[in-house]
Parts: sequence; structure tokens; C-alpha cells
Amino acid sequence: MSMSDPLGDMLTRIRNAQARKLASVTTPASSLRANVLEVLVKEGYIRGYERHEAAPGISEIKIELKYHEGEPVIRTIKRISKPGRRVYSKVKDLQRPFNGLGIAVLSTPRGVMSDVEAREANVGGEILCQVF
Repeated sequence: MSMSDPLGDMLTRIRNAQARKLASVTTPASSLRANVLEVLVKEGYIRGYERHEAAPGISEIKIELKYHEGEPVIRTIKRISKPGRRVYSKVKDLQRPFNGLGIAVLSTPRGVMSDVEAREANVGGEILCQVF
């Protein structure tokens, strides 16, 4: 079965795992997913991730979730640009998610980065998701 929104699937797996207070979750591997996870690690929303081979030719990513005093660090993780409706933003029009308390993850010509990094690099792009 093919998946129409692989990034949305990963975000849902993270949301569901945190609702069950799991320490880690696995998801099929892709470069886009790994790039988004790299931004989440830099910003301190997850402990880390590790790519491993589940079967010959099939890779998975194990995501180590992060908790603070028993509560998940990621309170809200929301997909913005979806396959049916892509959302793009110029650097001047980038809004600060949750009044600057959260981040937006963007796919730019210079790679996947947070909204803060995009402002510093002066590039816009597709808004993939918001995290708070």
C-alpha cells in the first residue's frame, strides 16, 4: 500500500507514541523525514534518532522521544503543507508559531531548516509543520 503523506504519517506516529508515553517510536526511513528529525534534535524537541536496517533493503528510523517531568516536550505537532494544499511563504511573511515559543520547519532551496534559521539565511520555502 502506498502512502500519500509520509511526513504526516511520521508526525502522527510521534503524536500517538507520546500519548502512550513511549520512550521511542519507529518509522520507515526517508531523507525528508531524517532532515525534519535533524531540525527537531537541534531545537531540543526530541532526544535523537537512529537509522537502521529492519530487513535487507528496508531501512527504518528509531526516534527517541523527550519528556520533561513526565510530560512530553512536544505539546503540539501539526502538519501545515499537505499533499492536497501546499503552503509556501516568503521570508518576510514567515509568522512566529505560538508567538515565538514554537518553531516552524521549512523546506527551502538550502535544505530543511527551522523558521529562525530561514530568517537568518533570508530564504523562504514550503512550511512543512509547526511544533510547540
